[in-house]
Amino acid sequence: MDVTITYRHNAMDITSLDAFFSIRGGFHEQIREVYFVRALGECAGFSEKLGAIERRMEAESLRGRLVYVRIGALPNIGGEDAVRICSEAYDRWKQGQALTLPQTKENPLLGRAVSDALLRAEGLYRDLKKNVSESMERNFGIKLLFWLEEKAGPCLEGWKENSCSKVVLENVGKEQEYLFGYFLSLLGCDVLLLQNRRDAEVPEALKRLSKPLVLGAFGKEKLPPYVPPAPEAGQGSAAPERRNSGTMGTGKAGAAETEAARKGAVKVVIPERVRKGRPGAAAPEAGRPAAREAAERGAEKRETRTEKTFEELARMASSIVMITVHDRAGEVLGTGSGIMIGRDGYILTNHHVAAGGCFYSVRIEDDEEIYRTDEIIKYNQALDLAVLRIGRVLKPLSVYRGPEKLVRGQRVVAIGSPLGLFNSVSDGIISGFRNIRDTDMIQFTAPISPGSSGGAVLNMYGEVIGISTAGIDNGQNINLAVGYESIRMFAGGFLGRA
Repeated sequence: MDVTITYRHNAMDITSLDAFFSIRGGFHEQIREVYFVRALGECAGFSEKLGAIERRMEAESLRGRLVYVRIGALPNIGGEDAVRICSEAYDRWKQGQALTLPQTKENPLLGRAVSDALLRAEGLYRDLKKNVSESMERNFGIKLLFWLEEKAGPCLEGWKENSCSKVVLENVGKEQEYLFGYFLSLLGCDVLLLQNRRDAEVPEALKRLSKPLVLGAFGKEKLPPYVPPAPEAGQGSAAPERRNSGTMGTGKAGAAETEAARKGAVKVVIPERVRKGRPGAAAPEAGRPAAREAAERGAEKRETRTEKTFEELARMASSIVMITVHDRAGEVLGTGSGIMIGRDGYILTNHHVAAGGCFYSVRIEDDEEIYRTDEIIKYNQALDLAVLRIGRVLKPLSVYRGPEKLVRGQRVVAIGSPLGLFNSVSDGIISGFRNIRDTDMIQFTAPISPGSSGGAVLNMYGEVIGISTAGIDNGQNINLAVGYESIRMFAGGFLGRA
């Protein structure tokens, strides 16, 4: 049975380049969240910032977690074989047959997604160009397929409905290039139009398809061509090589790009990370001795967990922060709490705490300094979670891993700053488990109040089992927390990061 995927654009506001590259759109009940953003102008240290982000994207790509592609000028259509393949595929599609490109033959679901995206892009093109002829529409459709194969081919490798691809198009000029970016977003790609020199020259009706992100004034900086990294020796089987050239590889230009990539590809060295084994964990990493993996699993099993007293748990408040939210003028909009989760300044809080703020003041127990930041590294409105970063080494709390499930009646301690009362500690029990707007929540009785949002809910071992999110105003001690499974899924890459 054919299943249609609906693409919902720009579910959350993107306020920085870091936010665009960090966010991962959800996929639920055949609805896929994607982002189509126009970054306008240049921020301070524009090239350096983008370079740092691209190194992070390269590392993620080499681990197989996402695909990153940056495209400079889109080429004129050319190459006899490439044109023939795209033309024949387009003409068959117009005759009612399946859309078959080299990448879609083994992936019918991808073929349907490309077909649906092409249909929608052509509809927008017809609306834009009044009295468009059949040949003009055909040329436009073939051009989209050509660019897809030649420049965005890596996004199609192993494509699934929930695949994560980040595509950057540099200084898009005309309508067809802009619609190509939108076309990619209809395939599940998060697309950033990097307009540092000028805005796209398209009608306002088309501009409304993308969310503007103003970085600063327009400049003249020309970015060097992006060359994707080659896998290090021993990594080839773990992460396939990603390339910006297409799958059809035609023409002298394509061969020259491939040769340049072989000679000058930037190599990213990923330091080996020590991972503790756990039930259901993946097989040992490529090149990692199985004996070491087994030894670590055995060491973890030998670790003993001892319940802490309430006094000991209360001392863990030093890893809970109070967050003050400010508007552009510096006025206070509200306060909330946050949990230290990574040594390198990473703090977990609620999305509703951070939303709407222009910057944040973070206060840490036994530290007289107040840390100001405007860095939202990642957020998810559906889970009501966000990660902030401050310039300080932190002492993170451990997030519960399982495997034992939480149970009703289990004792818990909540730490937060209700009504601005910094790091108040309360105790209670887990009183139930609820599903609120498709998110699993822990119901607990430890008292919380406004300002507690973003604080920690700990088990008696001092592990974070949830983050305080809401209380029922008309109920007595009916409070809710987002559970550790959602926390690990959302912020797993930041936990304990040095």
